[in-house]
Amino acid sequence: MMPPGWILPPLLLALLAMGHAAPCSPQPGATRFVCTEPTLSTFPRGLPSATVAISVEFTALATLPPDALAGLPRLQELHLSSNLLTTLPEPLLRPVPTLRILDLTDNLLADLPAGIFATAHHLQHLALRGNQLQALKPTWFQPLQQLQWLDLAANALAEVPPEVFRPLRSLRNLDLSHNRLATLAPGALAGLQALEQLDLEGNQLGMLLPTTFVPVPALHLLFLQDNDLQALSAGIFAPLHHLHVLDLARNRLQALELPPRSSGPVLDLDISGNPWDCECQLLEVLQRAAPRLVTARDTLCASPPRHRGREVAEVSQAGDMGCGAKGGSQNPPEP
Repeated sequence: MMPPGWILPPLLLALLAMGHAAPCSPQPGATRFVCTEPTLSTFPRGLPSATVAISVEFTALATLPPDALAGLPRLQELHLSSNLLTTLPEPLLRPVPTLRILDLTDNLLADLPAGIFATAHHLQHLALRGNQLQALKPTWFQPLQQLQWLDLAANALAEVPPEVFRPLRSLRNLDLSHNRLATLAPGALAGLQALEQLDLEGNQLGMLLPTTFVPVPALHLLFLQDNDLQALSAGIFAPLHHLHVLDLARNRLQALELPPRSSGPVLDLDISGNPWDCECQLLEVLQRAAPRLVTARDTLCASPPRHRGREVAEVSQAGDMGCGAKGGSQNPPEP
């Protein structure tokens, strides 16, 4: 028991006050706010008006009030990954017209309001990876003409509606990996003339239309591994004169179609984990394009019997005496 009239020292008073304070209290005058407190369930209030970046991640945040960002006109970055958000209020971004980066990775979002990005004209990076989105709304993307990076990976998307990305004329990186796409509709990539990287890994793609990549002639990197592709349409990669990374690993391809060879860098090609038919046509394609095969030791011939189990690169380099000048086999078919 304290003696009568005894006064607590200032330091002890401060420590007691901190024990009862809300987690991650804003600091006056700070321009960046970071909170990763697992018990936080309410979006912090009272952030300085000069705040330019907010990071509230790995918390118990499940909802946001419509005015959560009111009074923050200079905000440029909002990181809300790894929370429990199931929905967003439509007016959320209206007070922050200068927002450049929005990260909503690993939440529980099954849908977004139609006009959520109506005032986000300066948004450049948008991450929606690891949510539960089942459909894409054209109204989301109409205002995002400055968007450069869009991550929609690890959702539940079964289709890409035609023309949905057309407003994204500045987009350079699009990640649609690990969704449920079985095909891409005509015009799915329309409007993406500036696109340099497209990731379609880990979907259920069984076929691609011959015109799939016509809208994206600037593509440099294309990832199609871990799908169910059984054949590639003739000329499908013909528009991609700038392609220098192509990943076709772990599909069900037997024959190969490659982009036209240009004076640019050698094509880095991963075709491992496919049942390749190492007949003259495949060997001719590889010799003509001269790609740099990635994981060559896992890239084996499944047929014909004379090449079964051999590395595709080895067979391509050695050539096949049974192939004529035009790539036609001069040997009778083997059983």
